[in-house]
Amino acid sequence: MRTERGPAGLPRRLATTVVWCVVAADLLLILWILLTSLRDSPDILRQAFGLPSPPRLDNYGKALHDGGFAPAALNSVVVAVLSSLAAVAVAAPCAYALARRRSRVSSALTVTFALGLGVPGQVLVVPLFVGLARADLTDSHLGLVLVYLGLAMPFTVFMLTGFFAGIPTVLEEAAVLDGAGPVRTFLQVVLPVARGGLITAFLLQFISAWNETLFALVLTHSQDRITLPVALAEFVATEQINGMDYGTMFAGVCIIVAPMIALFSWMGTRIIQGMTVGIGK
Repeated sequence: MRTERGPAGLPRRLATTVVWCVVAADLLLILWILLTSLRDSPDILRQAFGLPSPPRLDNYGKALHDGGFAPAALNSVVVAVLSSLAAVAVAAPCAYALARRRSRVSSALTVTFALGLGVPGQVLVVPLFVGLARADLTDSHLGLVLVYLGLAMPFTVFMLTGFFAGIPTVLEEAAVLDGAGPVRTFLQVVLPVARGGLITAFLLQFISAWNETLFALVLTHSQDRITLPVALAEFVATEQINGMDYGTMFAGVCIIVAPMIALFSWMGTRIIQGMTVGIGK
């Protein structure tokens, strides 16, 4: 394959250079956060950019225990996993039905789910809070899982519809000839083929639920119910009154960011490919 040379290849090289500059800036920012989390506050205030000498690993202990990040991390895992599993379980049959049934109703429903992508979550805060308060589901994991489930539906259904639309119908026809019913065909034939899309949908919802702050801040307040972003916000608010411990604060930021960096390092290629295939159908 010949590479483009001369003026025709200049825009591509410039774009590649810009992308690598952005990547380098992001990596330097992550490295700075990590190094700062290993320093104490006086050292950070004297010199914002510097190496820890010696490293203060106790900042992470203070963040986990004194800052309440340990129970908040467990809450984040529970809420993110449950909401992601529920989103995939609910969206998969809905997306399959929309992909296979060609009618005006299914087309209208598909457009409705697509329009849901444009609804900002901020406008839903008050009605969701009122509804959950009447159902006595505020300050609970179940209420937060239900909110994340509802917020995930438009994108998850829209993406999985593309995956199911790309599965050849001959597989389902062969299953019907073997005597399989609709439910068995969906569970044993269609879902295994769409495994890549289901995993991508799960990972994207997990990332969204892990990083979500607004609804978690509004709907939870007990220390044994809050998630990691809320724990960080409350820690910063408390430290602004008592005197900011920057080392512990940055340690808390690392606790939130590290799982997402590890997840993208491990599954980043699958996530990108899944989004491209699903949405591109």
